[in-house]
Amino acid sequence: MGLFIAGVCSFAFLRVGKSALGGEEAFQPIQIMWFATFGLAPGFFLPLEQELGRSLSVRRALGQGGRPIVSRVSTLGAVIAGVVSLAVLAAGPWLRNAFFNGSWVMVVALAFAIAAYAPAHIARGLCSGSGRFRGYAVVMAADGVIRIVLCLLLAAASVSAIGWFGLAVAVAPLPGVLYVASRGDLHTEPGPTAPWSEVTPNLGWLLVGSVMAAGLVNAGPLAAKLLLSSKDDALVTRFGTGVILARVPLFLFQAVQAALLPRLAHQAARGEMVDFMRGFRRLMQAVFVVGAAGVAGAFLVGPFAVKVLGSTLSRRTLAVLAVGSVFYMLALAIAQAVIALHGHAWVAVGWVVGMAGFVVSTWLLGGEALRRVELGLIIGPGAAMLVFAYALRVRLRAGVQPDAESVYEALTDMPIEP
Repeated sequence: MGLFIAGVCSFAFLRVGKSALGGEEAFQPIQIMWFATFGLAPGFFLPLEQELGRSLSVRRALGQGGRPIVSRVSTLGAVIAGVVSLAVLAAGPWLRNAFFNGSWVMVVALAFAIAAYAPAHIARGLCSGSGRFRGYAVVMAADGVIRIVLCLLLAAASVSAIGWFGLAVAVAPLPGVLYVASRGDLHTEPGPTAPWSEVTPNLGWLLVGSVMAAGLVNAGPLAAKLLLSSKDDALVTRFGTGVILARVPLFLFQAVQAALLPRLAHQAARGEMVDFMRGFRRLMQAVFVVGAAGVAGAFLVGPFAVKVLGSTLSRRTLAVLAVGSVFYMLALAIAQAVIALHGHAWVAVGWVVGMAGFVVSTWLLGGEALRRVELGLIIGPGAAMLVFAYALRVRLRAGVQPDAESVYEALTDMPIEP
């Protein structure tokens, strides 16, 4: 439900924002900031959420308090947030000219947004690891709700400066965190000292893979902005809207995962490898069904959905973007199986190959800029998928067995946000 609310609010934000700012061309810097935020924040902070949730789950099963783990992860999150935000500000002169039409406020908003998502992901990891799933849903849903409420208030006040809308995106994660904290959902008990090895056994590989995976799923509109001229800002916005719509199957995929998670974790904990692989095959079948429905839906009703969001885009473009999302979804599902088999390094390599495939194909292919980006969004995930398929075969032949912790990491490895 939290994911559903966040997704609906995200589409509403796009629609209201375009109207408030007077059209797609004016809204383009906000949408670019949107993709940049969700390309960087989940990439850097999702692994912290995963490892915090995993470590707290283990301690909860042992009857141990998790406060030392939360302290460790929070410190690490603050350091990463500071470094990434400072890097954004240092690259500000290039970012404001390349992406934000000369606006320094948008650069500052992007840096603040990245810092704001650090406590949001840590709160989510704490809630999931402690079994407080209502708090998890509140943090996720409140992000979208606060964003659209602020947008409506700015529109009602006839505010047309893009910087205010950028700041609305930046501050949106924080009220939900403050609310669940006030309810006591972030409370943890004292416990044994947590060495770094308890919370970072696979953090390096997870960080590399997550940054590349989140970057790849958000790279299309950013590449389009770089390749097209400033007079094509409206076209970039329309393309970004199509990319967001093409992600709908990915969110359906998350719902399918949620249904399969308890059984897969139970089977892994008991070493029931045959049943585990049977469950994985069911997951892949669900991916094909959801993906096929997504491509068909993009072709048949995609233009109408885009029109509702205040844009226009061809059926062909929407169908191609949906195919790219299916390739990404397949890559993600296989990558999660590899993580479950303790193949974290393989997953990091696969996502690096996928990002490299996107960059090289978008750069070297001939033809119109948007066509190159569209093909890159298929080639990049496709390359990653091949690496993951090979890695899965290697891990299975080696007889590697999953366990409950590795399955937890695998099925919470979802580097996309609505």
